[in-house]
Amino acid sequence: MTSDEKLEITRGSGNIYRDFGLPDADLLQAKVLVAAQIIKILRVRKLTNRSAEQITGVNQSEFSRIKKPDLERFTLDRLMTIAAKLEPRLDIHLQIRSRPKRRRTKEQACLS
Repeated sequence: MTSDEKLEITRGSGNIYRDFGLPDADLLQAKVLVAAQIIKILRVRKLTNRSAEQITGVNQSEFSRIKKPDLERFTLDRLMTIAAKLEPRLDIHLQIRSRPKRRRTKEQACLS
């Protein structure tokens, strides 16, 4: 990038799926957030895919998919059920909303 080129800065909405205009963006974001909690539980409890299978009854290959994350085959309900089986005391609170648009400062306006 040369000094003559203008740098455009765009603030994201907080949901990359929405930013890219994907349908069901909020659902996709929610699934990823729950999958992240499952991965965290596995890591903190030092559970292998096989031991997670024994606890949940969910095939160990499904945990590989969650870790990738390859979530197309999962519903949000199923992911939440898996998380609850791994950690029965887990509370998951999802609040999905777009970030409010911020006004540009004079400095930001000069950059564009």
